[in-house]
Amino acid sequence: MSASGVPALSAITFGMPAGPTVAVASTYTPGATPPVSGAPPLPTAFVFEQDAWPQLDVPPPTDSDEVQEWMTELDGVDIPDIDPTVDGSCAGDPSAAANASARGWWTCGGWTRPSDITACPDKMTWGVSFDDGPAPYSEKLLTYLNAKDIHATFFAVGSRVVSYPDILIEEYMTGHEISVHTWSHHPLTSLTNEQIVAELGWTRKAIKAVLGVTPTTMRAPYGDIDDRVRAISNAMGLRPIIWTTAPDHIPFDTNDWRVAGGDVTGLQQFATFQSILGNASIMDTGFIVLQHDLYEITVDLAVGYTLNTALTHSPPFSLKAIGECMHMAPSDMYMETTSNKTQKTRVITGTQTGGAPPLGSSVFALLSALALGITGLFFA
Repeated sequence: MSASGVPALSAITFGMPAGPTVAVASTYTPGATPPVSGAPPLPTAFVFEQDAWPQLDVPPPTDSDEVQEWMTELDGVDIPDIDPTVDGSCAGDPSAAANASARGWWTCGGWTRPSDITACPDKMTWGVSFDDGPAPYSEKLLTYLNAKDIHATFFAVGSRVVSYPDILIEEYMTGHEISVHTWSHHPLTSLTNEQIVAELGWTRKAIKAVLGVTPTTMRAPYGDIDDRVRAISNAMGLRPIIWTTAPDHIPFDTNDWRVAGGDVTGLQQFATFQSILGNASIMDTGFIVLQHDLYEITVDLAVGYTLNTALTHSPPFSLKAIGECMHMAPSDMYMETTSNKTQKTRVITGTQTGGAPPLGSSVFALLSALALGITGLFFA
């Protein structure tokens, strides 16, 4: 066990004994001033009442007044007439996979569009992000990030937001960026338009209820996005963010989720991460890396090994939140404070920016979760 309380890399593996969670380091009273210029004060302390929210970890119903109101945001927007995929995977929908380039499906082929954020522009800059929280071990990660003066982008799941509001508040109030990662972490391409709107809308609503601000960015679970999902996201004022794919078509996915899922060991994961840094060193741009703060294993890998390795690399990488690495003002990360009040991209055109294997990392994550029969297991 290291001084930071992280086990040896060889000991970080599926089934390892759980360590203690870390108490929230700082509490913030309603009315406190956020570190974002022009942001409203923190709202009244959030109290979760199940009747006011959809069932946790389940795609929300589409017949609510809220969803019907959010559907009007799509009025006048050209939403591509693309059928939902069977399950968001290439193997589960061969017909959709064969047409992946035309539909701009990232899962099958790594297809992206100019409206997507996929890499930091400056060489040797790492866009730090963590998916699937907030969660009980997120505080351990926050302690490390704040001590190292590193900001990250947290892609928050709505069901987790209403479950752990104090952790989300600390992330926001200590200068980290908050983004939308859907309500139930379901593959978005497999959902109807109304279901996608519900997933995004309820998460926006949860974040605003807790923080008083609405994010202007989103990340699709498993990276499962196509032109229909993009158009709906952009119409709702949410710009998609994906992680980087290297020129050799290898995604900048640390595979921390595969350790938590029992597929690989910590040692194997770290070898994958070192190959990412090797690719990153020879790229002309920066990059965005996928990591997770849902489980103790993924947090331990980050605070004990991957982040330290990037900081001590020769030459060292500059670790920044994604909006920061994109030279976006902190205020532009939220609808209430952004200078861009027309945050809606109506036209989606473009080409592939790097491919992915026929079964990308996002799909392996999904299939692993399904194979394990763990309905509450979230990755990406």
